[in-house]
Amino acid sequence: MPVRRTRHLYAVAAALALTTAAPATATAAAPSAGLREVLFVGNNWDGTADVIESTGDFARIGRIDVIPDKAERMAEINADPIHWIYFMAIRSGVGEGHDQFVDDMYSTPDGASVVVSRPSFADVVSLDLATGRINWRFPVSGYRSDHMAVSPDGKRVAVSASTSNTVHVLDIGTGDELGSFKTGDKPHENVFSKDGKYIWNMSIGEVNTALDAPWLDWTKGDRRITVVDATTFRQAKVIDMRSRLDAVGLKDHSDAVRPAAFSPDESKLYFQVSFFNGFFEYDVATDRITRTKTLPKNPATSEDRTTWVNDSRHHGITMKPDGTKLCVAGTMDDYATVVDRATLQQGPLVTASKPYWATVSGDGRSCVVSESGADRVTAIDFATGEKTVSVPVGDHPQRVRLGHVEAGWPGAEGGRR
Repeated sequence: MPVRRTRHLYAVAAALALTTAAPATATAAAPSAGLREVLFVGNNWDGTADVIESTGDFARIGRIDVIPDKAERMAEINADPIHWIYFMAIRSGVGEGHDQFVDDMYSTPDGASVVVSRPSFADVVSLDLATGRINWRFPVSGYRSDHMAVSPDGKRVAVSASTSNTVHVLDIGTGDELGSFKTGDKPHENVFSKDGKYIWNMSIGEVNTALDAPWLDWTKGDRRITVVDATTFRQAKVIDMRSRLDAVGLKDHSDAVRPAAFSPDESKLYFQVSFFNGFFEYDVATDRITRTKTLPKNPATSEDRTTWVNDSRHHGITMKPDGTKLCVAGTMDDYATVVDRATLQQGPLVTASKPYWATVSGDGRSCVVSESGADRVTAIDFATGEKTVSVPVGDHPQRVRLGHVEAGWPGAEGGRR
């Protein structure tokens, strides 16, 4: 039976220039004196986060144990049959046989703590960077937490609860819930607008089924962008890319919006979709797709879509702070590349092992991708498109986020596992 799909477009006053901060991966709040800028690398299968230099040689500074309460959480899961079923489903499905212990992370404005979403534990925790202890824990609705976003002032964090089609917005200091809102099926990416007034959520639908042929796309569920007021959490707009893709002759493409990056002036959205080796440019004011960029296929990549991890082909896109270049993680094609935004011409294809995410270095000169298949992060120079350095990290790095630690942070030696 086809999934009933609701497709609404809500009117919004004054053209609603709803977009995210640029770059989306940059630290939101202005850092205080005495803080050190770093990159946090979430090692999903390890249950750790590596802290590395935000530029230069990207050397590792320290490692954080993000599951210090593992025994307690596992006892709870084993005592709850339904939770245990979901835990095992995450392991065998999106986890590819592994538990998912860290999806996303952001530091607090004072650099004293890091907030982490833990999919297999269906929660968000704040970890004290000095002691490694948990400051607070927020169990999300349903049975899996996912991507997060931090507000421009650094005071709020939004997290997707993927099995309940809900986004929770929390006070980053206390973990108190400030509000929540409903989304399409399987909420994924979250972004705040630059002024902090709106939150964009992209839902990706069912990515764990083998019904991956284009004619079975309807089985994937209700995929859409939900935009809400970040204070009242009332829905401001819903964008279903199905009709926008159809309008430009791309009826066989998925409308599941994956990672996305906004232009510095907040007029354009560049986004990836399931199964596609490339990305699209969407004009916010005119509400239409304006350009399509198809990137090269790796001839060694199987054309059997059921072998692509979680319906991804490419997963990870970011933009140079001046808006001139994009950087794309070609996940299943095992490369990353810098793309000129004006011409959409790609640069060299930099070999990378299942790159899972792309972000911008602290100085804005490099694109940093996580190589989940090789347990390392790699920096690519925006100017040349060439690789500059790779550094080893933990097991299956995924999200990479800019953040801060206190200037004298010792590297959490006592919290290493």
